[in-house]
Amino acid sequence: MIEIPKLHHTLSGNFFLMAGPCAIESEEMAMQIAERLKEITDRLEIPLIFKGSYRKANRSRLDSFTGIGDEKALKILQKVSRMFDVPTVTDIHESEEAAMAAEYVDVLQIPAFLCRQTDLLVAAAQTGKVVNIKKGQFLSGESMRYAVDKVRESGNNKVILTDRGNSFGYSDLVVDFRNLPEMKATGVPVVMDVTHSLQQPNQSSGVTGGKPALIETIAKAAIAVGADGLFIETHPQPSIAKSDGANMLPLDQLEELLQKLVRIRQAIS
Repeated sequence: MIEIPKLHHTLSGNFFLMAGPCAIESEEMAMQIAERLKEITDRLEIPLIFKGSYRKANRSRLDSFTGIGDEKALKILQKVSRMFDVPTVTDIHESEEAAMAAEYVDVLQIPAFLCRQTDLLVAAAQTGKVVNIKKGQFLSGESMRYAVDKVRESGNNKVILTDRGNSFGYSDLVVDFRNLPEMKATGVPVVMDVTHSLQQPNQSSGVTGGKPALIETIAKAAIAVGADGLFIETHPQPSIAKSDGANMLPLDQLEELLQKLVRIRQAIS
């Protein structure tokens, strides 16, 4: 595993977990979720990276929720890190955002739609932070080696790759688990984004749908085929979440799922 500040339980043999709300909706909500995540992952000895988008730039409709303000949200992420002693990850969308976000978080995430954007990858790499690149829905796992090369050739070897499914027709995604070993062949940790891979994008309503009932299925399969980490968006009440509620895991279901996944990890190890 790449060295990340405040990442605990790295010798437990478990997968690591990137988890949190889709977007930072408020300080109270972020703290509530972070506190619960910290309790669960400490008990199960799972390395935790708290996830939250400070801004949602990729929205279907102009009136969709995009955030509570960049600096306000980034400061909440920083407070979560300090209060719960965990690293944090957030996505960036433009090259000029990299240095700004890097002042507050430990991992910079490149959204799937932007994984080929050279200037964005280089800017993220030059911050010296860990760079988590999500595989585009339009790419194979093998082709992600070029994204890794862009970061490495910019002087940064701290790279993670995350799969989030492939486009299947116009309004659905499918997970091809061949992508995980193909991405691992690049020599970097590989993550399965369980919740986003169950999205149903491009709905006629302009609001993305999802199949959260299959979260356990995708997560179990990912661990079984050797994923180093899992990415799971979770919320106390997904039905009222301001972003991606249709495919999020209810927070009160997370511990039971992780218990099952830890047992699978132990079995294959």
